[in-house]
Amino acid sequence: MKRIISVSRRTDIPAFYGDWFMRRLKEGFAGVVNPFGGRKYIVSLKPEDVVCFVFWSKNFSPFLENLKIIDSLGYKFYFNYTVTGLPSVFESNVEKQSAIETLKLLSRTYSPRHINWRFDPIIISTICDRDFYIRAFEDLASELAGYVKRCYFSFVTEYNKVKRNFEELEKTIGLKITNCGDDFKIELANELAAIAERFGIEMFSCCGDYLVGEKVKKAHCIDGGIIESLFFPEGLQYCQKPTRNQCGCTESTDIGAYDTCPHGCVYCYANANKHKAYNAFSSHDKTSAFLGYSKSESDRWLEEVQNGRTEKGHEQLKLF
Repeated sequence: MKRIISVSRRTDIPAFYGDWFMRRLKEGFAGVVNPFGGRKYIVSLKPEDVVCFVFWSKNFSPFLENLKIIDSLGYKFYFNYTVTGLPSVFESNVEKQSAIETLKLLSRTYSPRHINWRFDPIIISTICDRDFYIRAFEDLASELAGYVKRCYFSFVTEYNKVKRNFEELEKTIGLKITNCGDDFKIELANELAAIAERFGIEMFSCCGDYLVGEKVKKAHCIDGGIIESLFFPEGLQYCQKPTRNQCGCTESTDIGAYDTCPHGCVYCYANANKHKAYNAFSSHDKTSAFLGYSKSESDRWLEEVQNGRTEKGHEQLKLF
């Protein structure tokens, strides 16, 4: 069965795990551990089984040479590229100017239609208020004008792990994070949309239907419609399969792993804490089929799949 492959909501594979991904392509599959329940999957990455890769990253610079190879192998792909306006206290390990220059290069190499610019998330605090975002967004939109056609955004969701990180940051830095009401968010979203319109960019709300209106559309970060328009003019069958409340994404299979991204962003829902993610990255083995796990574990799980066995305490491993 052909699948759209997400690479990845759960970690930044292009920035940090390009070696692992290219080895997975060479071997034709990747192992995945479902973060909700621990079920193991083997996902085919053979060209005939992949509809499209959707790559997610804050910095594609380390991945550029790999993209040339992936393209030459006949794979189709587009990009969810995150460039926020956030101060460095919220994302301390991101080289924004390098990311911007690489975004421009990708746009010239492929097209502006291949890129979803993610101005995401928006965090309101004592060091980044409404006026801050108006200035920051206008600066970025003016620089990216002509290089992107779509901007996806959301206001931060305070999952328990995010709330803990925010509380620690407030104590350490002395700033205050504000959970603003819907009216404030709607007004700011419309102001940003008006700025985007001046630069030929459409705004899309990710998992925030209350923001959708005349100037803001509903986001589909993994979008069968985009894939169809880019690669399948004859038509493409796909279905919507939300990953959380008000998500508009098309069905896909994600091959990443939580608690592996060393960007260190305090708002990240995919890391329980920065130290665990740093340790996972430092001990990363590119030869392991399952990202974030040792090769010995991966080899054991692969053998169980091949032999059709069930690991005690887990459901049957499954081949996709």
